[in-house]
Amino acid sequence: MKAIIGRTIFLTLTFSTIVAVFSYLFFALSIAEYQRLLLDTEAADMPLLVWLFTTIFIISLGIASWISLNSRTRENIIIGKLQDLYAKQEFTSSNKMKKQTNRSIEQLYEVLEAQRNSLRKITDERVETQDKMIQERIVQERQRLARELHDSVSQQLFAASMLLSALAEQAEEGPIRKPLQQVERMVQQAQLEMRALLLHLRPAALHNQTLAKGLEELLSELQEKVTFDITHRLEDIVLSKGAEDHLFRIAQETLSNTLRHAQATEVEILLIERDGLAILRVQDNGVGFKQDDGKGGSYGLQNVKERAIEIGGSCKIVSVPSQGTIVEVKLPILKGELTDDSSSVGR
Repeated sequence: MKAIIGRTIFLTLTFSTIVAVFSYLFFALSIAEYQRLLLDTEAADMPLLVWLFTTIFIISLGIASWISLNSRTRENIIIGKLQDLYAKQEFTSSNKMKKQTNRSIEQLYEVLEAQRNSLRKITDERVETQDKMIQERIVQERQRLARELHDSVSQQLFAASMLLSALAEQAEEGPIRKPLQQVERMVQQAQLEMRALLLHLRPAALHNQTLAKGLEELLSELQEKVTFDITHRLEDIVLSKGAEDHLFRIAQETLSNTLRHAQATEVEILLIERDGLAILRVQDNGVGFKQDDGKGGSYGLQNVKERAIEIGGSCKIVSVPSQGTIVEVKLPILKGELTDDSSSVGR
């Protein structure tokens, strides 16, 4: 409102000055004649000066109102575009604004979009760095726990097992012999649980080795610590780094579950390539389980299935009570797949 009043007064004075100068230059009247013309000439009982000033004021008010309305309309359009720029993060040019205004807002949008992308990138990199640090700390902690358990608890369980075995052999038939044998079996089962835990805690890292070489070292190390026989057939297959890490972890978890639950005497590991598929199979002759009784989860096989899906493979589990369990993972081999691909990261 103040802008309209100010513009009206300014335009009234301007138009009045223009009319006065125009009349003086073109009509060449004296001041007395001007006074007589403006004050003595009347229309509807009002001097001509009043009519002239009123007309100029009304025209000035109309022009000022139009200018203010037009300015407010353009201002509202600009405000709306800026609000869209903030809320919707988008900008479309408007025909109601000047090209220069459109271009200026568009440049502002481009700057803001570039800054947003830069902030997203910085945030993603920070999160990835934090995740990497957390994973490294988890691996270090698992290695530390595995070393401590192996050097202390595992050795103590082994010593207790040997002592109980000697006591059971020396004990005569009587009430003490059976409890000793039961305790011995409990300690042996605890040893199996400990070995399975140590196997599970071992990080799934191949250290720039092939999957076949890593599995061979894992099985050789495991064979020295378990009572069942392990046979294997491992072929060198070119896979991505992520796929190798996942398959290594699948074999590791499956063997851990077999050691803990299966009560097997024989385990067979296959890693072969057939018809464009990498096939990993772990088979045991243990107690097995009924696949429809909901106990398959005790083997931790759901995690194995999820890992297989993450690398684009499939997992098939066949188990028959008292006959054993087969876990088979099939993964399509992509042509031209690079061994240093790390798109899939093991958990």
